[in-house]
Amino acid sequence: MTQDFFWLTEAQFDRIRPHLPTDTRGKARVDDRRVISGIVHVLKSGGCWVDAPAVYGPRKTLYNRFVRWAEKGVWQKLFHALASAGGPPEQVLIDSSAVKAHRSAAGGKGGRRPQAIGRSRGGRTTKIHALTDRHCRLIAFLLTGGNVADCTAGHDLLKQLPDARILHADKGYDSNAIRAQVEANGTMPNIPPKVNRRWKSTFSRVLYRNRNAIERMFCRLKDFRRVATRYDRLAVNFLAAVHIAATISYWL
Repeated sequence: MTQDFFWLTEAQFDRIRPHLPTDTRGKARVDDRRVISGIVHVLKSGGCWVDAPAVYGPRKTLYNRFVRWAEKGVWQKLFHALASAGGPPEQVLIDSSAVKAHRSAAGGKGGRRPQAIGRSRGGRTTKIHALTDRHCRLIAFLLTGGNVADCTAGHDLLKQLPDARILHADKGYDSNAIRAQVEANGTMPNIPPKVNRRWKSTFSRVLYRNRNAIERMFCRLKDFRRVATRYDRLAVNFLAAVHIAATISYWL
């Protein structure tokens, strides 16, 4: 296998190696760096697993490794281990972005709600709700159906809010419950008030200029075509794809 086909350098792979499973039984796993590179290639190109280049090994091995580690939470643990290594950021941003669900994503067991697919103006969609720092780097995220309001999902996502000084959010998060939750964390909410508010809280337009960082984060995240369009039936698999894309894009 030539160097050009690897998505991870030796230095990058050395950073993730300690977080990979070591409890392998029976026959030893094939080259982790090669298999992970094949998985990243499929997520980046948006192709089918069966169309992965043969240089990455058996296509079934790529798919099985991706799915089994998604079910075990390996990709999620890897992301959180790297994202939390630098300590809490000073400023945090919160927002969401809708992803179109392909017709192949239909039919996941458990109903629409457990698989994070809902109907919105764009049809069947999934929302990625994210927390980032002011350098566009993802800190935490969760999935909901596209019909779920930002402030509703924000309540659950903000449970993962680190000890930051300021939280930037748009008007969709301007609710008394969200503000109280953020302030209880010792963080100042910098959220523009809605026009129908009688009492408008303090809001800094100068600091709010940093909020565009989360928009740029979503743009880069959706360079992975299997993140920009959801093909996975199960939410746990699509969540794993987002974890891998975020890790590759921002934490290696």
